[in-house]
Amino acid sequence: MIRFEQVSKRYDGGHEALSSLSFHIEKGELVFLTGRSGAGKSTLLKLITAIEKPSSGSVRVNGALLKNYNRKDIAFYRRSLGIIHQDHQLMMNHSVFDNVAQPLYIAGEKPADVKRRVHAALDKVGLLSKVSFRPIQLSGGEQQRVGIARAVVKRPVLILADEPTGNLDPELSKDIMELFEQFNQLGTTVLIASHDLGLIARLNYRVMSLSNGQLVETPFASRGGQS
Repeated sequence: MIRFEQVSKRYDGGHEALSSLSFHIEKGELVFLTGRSGAGKSTLLKLITAIEKPSSGSVRVNGALLKNYNRKDIAFYRRSLGIIHQDHQLMMNHSVFDNVAQPLYIAGEKPADVKRRVHAALDKVGLLSKVSFRPIQLSGGEQQRVGIARAVVKRPVLILADEPTGNLDPELSKDIMELFEQFNQLGTTVLIASHDLGLIARLNYRVMSLSNGQLVETPFASRGGQS
């Protein structure tokens, strides 16, 4: 699903965020990405979403070489991704329904299909009863669930989550991670950037750890896959 081959990313001023990074993530895997602030996690995710381009090396997602994509290709490609942010990035003046439906509106889906898929996504994250609420009326954990529903309503082949439990207490963090596991069990590939090492260790999936833009050994066990 994801393959990095000798990928480096240098920014103006000479800072090298990633250095000769090579790894692959198989279709259907759930993988955690860890590392201290500045280790390169956000840069790696930006390369996968084609927000940034590598300075050298190649990034392939689902078999496609991203550097060959033009602007139109990138817009279409991003529709296949489910992207979840730590700060939710919800439209606070719109209903939960409209927040989750946003990517379907953009894709030009029929109203009947939008309603069916939004209700299914909200049911999956346990928020169908709050479809008419506004995000400001929800707790932090519920807002994160809305963000997850919006990401999965497109039926993505790949979910990318950037510190999705960073603002949540341990119990809510556990609930959110269980949701990711459920989507993974349905066959969706999931990559989660997180600094919650205790939670990651308990879940026992493959972990990729970054330090100074390079992969380092991790003490955690895995359920398969290669780095």
